Amino acid sequence: IGFLTFFSFVLCLPRYHLSHLFENDRHFSHMSALEKEMAFRTEMGLYYSYFKTIIEAPTFLNGLYMIMNDRLTEYPLVINTLKRFNLYPEVVLASLYRVYTATMGVLGIPTKMCWSINRGEGLEPVESCEGMGDPAYFYVTFVFLLNGAMMSLFYIYGTYLSGSRLGGGVTVLCFFFNHGESTRVMWTPPLRESFSYPFLVLQMLLLTYILRRNAMMALGFSNVMFMLPWQFAQFVLLTQVASLFASYILGYLSPTKMQAILVTHMVSLGVCFVLMFGNSMLLTSFYASSLVSIWVSDSRAPLGGCCHSQVMQCLAWVVTTAILKSTLAVFFGASDDAHISSLIKSKFTSYKDFDTMMYTCAAEFDFMETETVFRYLKTLLLPSNILVVGIIAGKVRHRSLNYFTQLLQHFSSRMCSMVYHSLQLVAFAVLAVLIMRLKLFLTPHMCLMASLICSRQLFGWVGEKARQHIVVLVILSIMAVQGVANLQNQWGIMGEFSNLPQEDLLEWIKENTPQNTVFAGAMPTMASVKLSTGRAIVNHPHYEDAGLRERTKQVYAMYSRKPAEAVKRNLLSLQVDYFILEDSWCTRRTRPGCSMPEIWDVEDPHNVGRTPLCTLMSRDSRPHFTTVFQNNVYKVLKVPKATRDPR
Repeated sequence: IGFLTFFSFVLCLPRYHLSHLFENDRHFSHMSALEKEMAFRTEMGLYYSYFKTIIEAPTFLNGLYMIMNDRLTEYPLVINTLKRFNLYPEVVLASLYRVYTATMGVLGIPTKMCWSINRGEGLEPVESCEGMGDPAYFYVTFVFLLNGAMMSLFYIYGTYLSGSRLGGGVTVLCFFFNHGESTRVMWTPPLRESFSYPFLVLQMLLLTYILRRNAMMALGFSNVMFMLPWQFAQFVLLTQVASLFASYILGYLSPTKMQAILVTHMVSLGVCFVLMFGNSMLLTSFYASSLVSIWVSDSRAPLGGCCHSQVMQCLAWVVTTAILKSTLAVFFGASDDAHISSLIKSKFTSYKDFDTMMYTCAAEFDFMETETVFRYLKTLLLPSNILVVGIIAGKVRHRSLNYFTQLLQHFSSRMCSMVYHSLQLVAFAVLAVLIMRLKLFLTPHMCLMASLICSRQLFGWVGEKARQHIVVLVILSIMAVQGVANLQNQWGIMGEFSNLPQEDLLEWIKENTPQNTVFAGAMPTMASVKLSTGRAIVNHPHYEDAGLRERTKQVYAMYSRKPAEAVKRNLLSLQVDYFILEDSWCTRRTRPGCSMPEIWDVEDPHNVGRTPLCTLMSRDSRPHFTTVFQNNVYKVLKVPKATRDPR
């Protein structure tokens, strides 16, 4: 009963914690429908727009058809957004919302409560609604429920990995103590990671179980559920395959089990390829190539090899994967993930181009900040992980030194899972150091590894079980000093969302432009325009597609030093009616070399020194464009259509 009570507490508390933080930050319950949509900025608004499309369609199937034959997102192209944008979460939530509201309507049960909000400052009152009948409220509630359930998985995971229920408690507490470094779902609910990451936790828990038992079908299911919502999942699974392969060649994973895991990954990848309507990015990924290269490898007996042969096996895998990936990319004509290679290249060399700078100039794609390391130190998360990994590494080294004198293939399956998790930790650490945003994989995994301080296999030398538990409780007490302070800082974040200039812009668009009008502008703003006005756009924040990157580059020429005539030609070729100009995009500079005109200087060195076009347009848009709307943030430029040559 005590266990079930604690389990229920672990299930409910995180959901309340997330929704409380979100409400404190936005005052979401007192926002109008338009304000709630504006709060979903950048790609969040793009994803939510498809949920809105399905729930507002006459029928569910009609809505599904609309997002699979979409002409509003990359006008005039017709694209299958379900294939391109990993929108299965929105499809599922929209179907649930339609069923819920229809059922409650039949039963006559009210689904939301609405009231009028007086905003002051001469503004008109707005209607605000709270309850599961409100689309935005329904959407974020399910996101928080899913991520609240994830905490229960972490408890089970930590318990199973360490062999101690106290270990599960350590994992959960470490996650809360380092919550700001572990997730951002409370600030950005619609992002793909919010739907996908909980299934990675489930997948890794099942993988840990498989390393000791067998549950391949469940692993395949969790693979699919992880990959479908998020285009980045393939890169995470690449690190997992690499960690498993390293465990295999070290002799901690049998050939039979390795082959079974590979087959499961291949089948789940094939299922995702079908469900994503033949998305070539899946088959041309490093992840797919690595699976094939390991599968066809002749290295079936790693236990008989020496260190030299193990190194050669790793090198052969890397080279084969790279060659196969390049071959598949050429065969399918796929270049959507080419920017990833360029991004990694820019981290270690002076290489830079427009696309890489669009990423590297954003703080979340920079190297991990040193403050993050200090925060890990203050909560003892980093020291505990160093201690755990150090002891595991010592056991691995001892095994290697005694290899020829012992029959070591019977080494415990529990140790096998510890070796894998240590290697996975290293892989996540590399990702996080290179790209700060990816610490969302590192920090939770560090919390899992911290559970191993409760492992009798690693720390039995401390003494009897009761003594070890006392030591763990002392460590948790020290962790709590900074951990509680971190939680109090999060709870102290109070805000109220308001974006009157954008609200003014969106209302003007709805009232003064035809429904078939086409817009271009900054990617975050375009997502809001599509979501809240239903107007067609030519570019958007989902920057992973090669064609979209080229379109955005044409649109962003407005922030270059190019002549106005060239930029106008670009916009006319895209059939744009209006361009939304934002002065902040012309002047904003996250660091030296990172303003939009400076980014363009990399592409247009011959234009360096000229006044940026956006600066000229902010002064006077004539004669090439006509200003039709302006406030203190946005300026809407009408793009005159080309006239026919009288000759």
